[in-house]
Amino acid sequence: MKADGRILVHILQQGVWEMPLESMPLAAGYLKSTAYADERIAARADIKICNYRGAVTLPEMAADFFQGDPPDILACSVLGWNYRAFGTLAETFKQMNPDGWVVFGGTHVANQADRVFGMFPEVDVIVNGEGELVFRDLLGAYLDGHSRHDLHEITGVSFKDTAGETVTTAVPERIDDLDVIPSPVLTGAIDLTDADGKFLYDVALMETNRGCPYKCSFCYWGGATGQRVRAFSRERLRAELELFAKMNVHTIALCDANFGLLPIDEEFVDDLIQIRQKYGYPKALESSWAKNKSKVFYSIVRKMKQAGLRSSFTLALQTLSDTALREMNRKNMKVNAWEDLAAWLSEEGLECYAELLWGAPGETIETFFEGYDRLARKVSRIAVYPLLMLPNTEYSEKKAEYGIVSVRGDTDDFEYVLSHNTMTFEENKRMQRFLFWARLMAEYMILRHLWVPALKLAGMTQSQVLRNFEEWIEGTDDPRAAPLLTAQSLAAADQDSYGPALGYLYGSGDAQRLLQRWWSESMRPVLPADTAPVLDEIFRYDLLTRPIYHREDDPSQDLTPLPLVEVEGEKYHMRAGVELAYPIPEIVADLRADREPDLSPAPTRVDLYYKTGFENFAETTNHEEIVYFMGMTREQVTATRTKTAVVVVAADGDETVVVVSPEGTETVVVVAPEGAEPVLAPTPTDPNRYLTILRDHGGCS
Repeated sequence: MKADGRILVHILQQGVWEMPLESMPLAAGYLKSTAYADERIAARADIKICNYRGAVTLPEMAADFFQGDPPDILACSVLGWNYRAFGTLAETFKQMNPDGWVVFGGTHVANQADRVFGMFPEVDVIVNGEGELVFRDLLGAYLDGHSRHDLHEITGVSFKDTAGETVTTAVPERIDDLDVIPSPVLTGAIDLTDADGKFLYDVALMETNRGCPYKCSFCYWGGATGQRVRAFSRERLRAELELFAKMNVHTIALCDANFGLLPIDEEFVDDLIQIRQKYGYPKALESSWAKNKSKVFYSIVRKMKQAGLRSSFTLALQTLSDTALREMNRKNMKVNAWEDLAAWLSEEGLECYAELLWGAPGETIETFFEGYDRLARKVSRIAVYPLLMLPNTEYSEKKAEYGIVSVRGDTDDFEYVLSHNTMTFEENKRMQRFLFWARLMAEYMILRHLWVPALKLAGMTQSQVLRNFEEWIEGTDDPRAAPLLTAQSLAAADQDSYGPALGYLYGSGDAQRLLQRWWSESMRPVLPADTAPVLDEIFRYDLLTRPIYHREDDPSQDLTPLPLVEVEGEKYHMRAGVELAYPIPEIVADLRADREPDLSPAPTRVDLYYKTGFENFAETTNHEEIVYFMGMTREQVTATRTKTAVVVVAADGDETVVVVSPEGTETVVVVAPEGAEPVLAPTPTDPNRYLTILRDHGGCS
């Protein structure tokens, strides 16, 4: 407690990734803003958010966190990756302040009181659901002089009474009106900018709603699965968007389980587009999209494309095995009719990726590869994750029924599935190796353009190419493979091992030469002679379009800087005059669209543009952001940008407006004098023809 009688409250949060920029502490901000909305708490408590990046070590956190006076209340936002670290910090905290309170909240500890108290007896209170109002009530109880062993009147918590017995109070109703949680963005509960006014975080996190109508066996999203979706108000969300836009925030990342499910989601996108038109930002929207794609989703996608608002649209399939889907409680979800949607997104020229799980009960190696390659025919960017058993899920509760054998991570507290009734230990070990190479090469887009051409021009499925690479890299004597093999050996137990491997593949000249050797020694000999030269050039194009990532510590890398240019307000590195033996961008586009490409040699020169700032993401596993830094042609950079020109033409004393938008699929919208209907017409390549179009449609005499 401070000398003036105010209590000290520290909210501890740590992200999962190591990044130059921190993750925005939205959850901690909700707690702080809600507590400060209570006048008594605002007058008597100093609340501080302590936010750490993923790779900050426990000793580093402790040295920073405990400098100065210890807080009266330590509140921890607990997830599987920080559970053990925060439990250890709780022990240290009690050494410094034995009478202080330790409060744990988050989906990893909710409803897990016996286990948490058994492992970490220094923890006093566990919050079992939404934390904002409960946390406010706990601070109020502390100010009222309540003992941490006497919290019977507060709903939604577990604590130990004076006899050391665990007490769990009644479950409160979910927060129906989410606006009772003040915005941590608008109230200033979260610091948003540094001393120079620059946005502090990698992306701006927002939550537009809470709840999920589904009850998938592997998921416990926000503790609100199988529940009605509740939304924040449109006015509040718009105000947050406008504030982020003024800070030039590039990407909004939503924390929603099923964005695009409700009409209010389309309203959010409408507001986002209007704000972007006014300020130029934000430029991208990332979310966990609705599993079942409704009319709302399709409307949102069209609007985002027309406005040039980028996103990666997710097919969260998890498996294509009917047996595994049934065990997941997803058998009857419309998400499983995915092929038409994937084709539609491809036709619209929109980024799309898919998610699969390996290790689900009911899945076998054979059904997994069958599903993987079936999916890859439509969507080559596939994120494959090993099944982790989370607390409070059906898989966790039915381990014996599924024959699941699992082990806890050595640096985290997730349960890694080792075997079950349809997967042996050896099969899982084999597939863990494949998952590493699949995630590295496909999900993180080390190779991007090659997958569809390899299938259509060489008859090689995506999994066959990946297994070719796996076999070669694990058998080569090339010392340049060592960083990848080291990361692969650690990956099953340590997901952080992907970061160094990605940094190596994106930035090292040695890695580029290693990939070239694999191609020439293992892939080139199995390609058809007539299409091999084209595939050679597509593979070279993949290497050329890797993001720009200069590693000063890597003497194998060419550090010659590329010139910087600006395209529609964003800075890009430009590699000018790249010579290709074939028109590779056109060939790849034709193959993806099921068109027959002309494979005749045709020397082509292209300029490639690479968005700056990749160093903030190069060694993270944030593939949603990585996609924005790949090399693109000028046409690809501007393909989804909105270009609007307004021409006003006198028409018998009235005004007729011509709007040209967007570039690439332009139309002329002729707004005739008042009372007449607007007219759509193809855009003329010659601006002088505007008058002809207007005259033809009665808008000009």
